[in-house]
Amino acid sequence: MRHLPISLDLRGKTVAIAGAGAVALSKTRLLLRTEATLCVYGEAALPELVQFAAVGKLQLVARPLGQHDLATASLVYAASGDDAEDKRVAGLAQATGVLCNSVDNLEASDFLTPAIVDRDPVTVAIGTEGCAPVLARQIKADFEASLTPNLGILARLAERFRPQAAALPSGASRRRFWSRFFGKAGPRALEGGGEQAAWRALEALAAEAQSEEKLAGHVHLVGAGPGDPELLTLKARRLLHEADVVIYDRLVSAQVLELARREARLISVGKTPGGPSWKQPDICALIVSEAQTGAQVVRLKSGDPGVYGRLDEEMDALDAAGIGFSIVPGITAATAAAASAKVSLTRRGRNTALRILTGHDINGFVEHDWRALAAPGSTAAIYMGVAAAKFLQGRLLMHGASTDTPMCVVENASAPNQTIAAATLSDLTVRMTAADITGPAILFLGLAPRSALAAISTLSPSPSTALVAGGIR
Repeated sequence: MRHLPISLDLRGKTVAIAGAGAVALSKTRLLLRTEATLCVYGEAALPELVQFAAVGKLQLVARPLGQHDLATASLVYAASGDDAEDKRVAGLAQATGVLCNSVDNLEASDFLTPAIVDRDPVTVAIGTEGCAPVLARQIKADFEASLTPNLGILARLAERFRPQAAALPSGASRRRFWSRFFGKAGPRALEGGGEQAAWRALEALAAEAQSEEKLAGHVHLVGAGPGDPELLTLKARRLLHEADVVIYDRLVSAQVLELARREARLISVGKTPGGPSWKQPDICALIVSEAQTGAQVVRLKSGDPGVYGRLDEEMDALDAAGIGFSIVPGITAATAAAASAKVSLTRRGRNTALRILTGHDINGFVEHDWRALAAPGSTAAIYMGVAAAKFLQGRLLMHGASTDTPMCVVENASAPNQTIAAATLSDLTVRMTAADITGPAILFLGLAPRSALAAISTLSPSPSTALVAGGIR
């Protein structure tokens, strides 16, 4: 993000607009919504600008802007429509230390003016770093249609009610009070009976909040999915927005964490294979201690919390401490990886069962029913199998699995750096090395990527023939 969106207080400040033509008029119309004093500089001003000046909305100076004019200005817009003149104005602003926006010239501008949805005092600023103004206008149109024109009235009422709201319990209780008002009670009352009815709704909600018992701490054990924030459930999004504390795993993506509200505390409890890691008892103790303060806690786990997520240990700790919890499922890595590879996990005539396995656990590589897995038609999704790939390969071949058994490896499923490798059981480790797969990845036994189905029978163990197609290496 090159440009930080901020809200600048222009009450009692002067804004200079260099230009009196169509470009300047466009900026003037926007700035007239503010409480700034506007000074427009330019000869042969458009009639609309002259009319604004005649009714006292701005000062019109019939000459080019000079350096002395910037002595009292907080901002200046170079808006003459002439490149040379705008460059001159930008130079004056730089010499004087006044922030300048040179219209339609990103590199010459100290700040940009976003597209704005105005529901005073509620404003929505939409910027594209100057890359796509038309896109910003389209987004603005969507917001204009979705935000009620009365939104500003509700915000003003809330501002007046803040002294009374300050007496309510802080934290989740107060947030719930405001959510009820802005979500349903306020708009409904305003529409039905005007501002007085909306004010009475505020008073009724406040009385109700005062009589409610303090919210007890609660833990939501939430699946964050494989990493793509668009694969997060709606319930998970809502809980992230409401949480006081978010305790998250190493594989939870930064894009998902961005959905947490800004005031929430984010605590990483990552486990790095072979590196520094949180111990599970310490994680359980942390979750319990945060909830005991009365916080609404989201324990965010990559994938689905019930699939190799140590869920039982955390539920046991919460039960022992008498803390309520709920489970929000997420898309597990196996289903996300299968979708990325465009394969079905089950198929009539191919496999009647799907095994979900782990390659290793805290005690090392895991033994399974290898004879059943080696049988023709067996299908399995293997978690934590990258380091165990050679072990898995050896065990399966030892128990009679065909060397031609199709394999598929999906690394970083759903993420921009996703990698998909096709192999057979005989060349599994060679293919993984050629594709530089180090994890996190899902290994599929008995499945091949859709793009490789036609070529499975001709795959060679030579690394030079590793399949490369789009996101597939």
